[in-house]
Amino acid sequence: MYDGALGDLIEELGQLPGIGPKSAQRLAFHLLASESADVERLTSALERVKAQVRFCETCGNVTESEQCGICRDPRRSETLICVVEEPKDVLAIERTGEFRGRYHVLGGAINPLEGIGPDDLRIRQLMVRLQKGETKELILATDPNTEGEATATYLAMLVKPMGFKVTRLASGLPVGGDLEYADEVTLGRAFSGRRDVD
Repeated sequence: MYDGALGDLIEELGQLPGIGPKSAQRLAFHLLASESADVERLTSALERVKAQVRFCETCGNVTESEQCGICRDPRRSETLICVVEEPKDVLAIERTGEFRGRYHVLGGAINPLEGIGPDDLRIRQLMVRLQKGETKELILATDPNTEGEATATYLAMLVKPMGFKVTRLASGLPVGGDLEYADEVTLGRAFSGRRDVD
């Protein structure tokens, strides 16, 4: 619809995840109306991220050094590894303040329809970490969808014969939710994951 630089910008913004054509157009016009200094700060931040941010050589989380802050933290338990799909999942778990172990970021989930198999994920690196013998429990915190469940099942099948305790994050009803609005799968998981009342 738009030619030249503006059209190119809208097209590039539309390639970002979660940005549809209308959002891309809104963002492009916002940038067009912004002060040059604001656009330069955004450009600089994008360039710095591409130049400086990489993945932790141990866990796969994002970092600006060889190891992320969590892997360098001596207060974190070496006996617990929480397996997640993406670095953003580490942030979500860290915000709870409930987990004091280490992480392992797979870089996705098994998805045959998209051509993503176990060899495309950081599973080999996880197995190397587990063979060091410090880990006692592996917590599978993959997404509660078809791909996440398939990935968790695959990992459990690989790891359980090695003698590790393998657990899966509980899933079920959100706090403040009403039973009448819960779907059957969520309600079923809430029943199967029920626990004793203290």
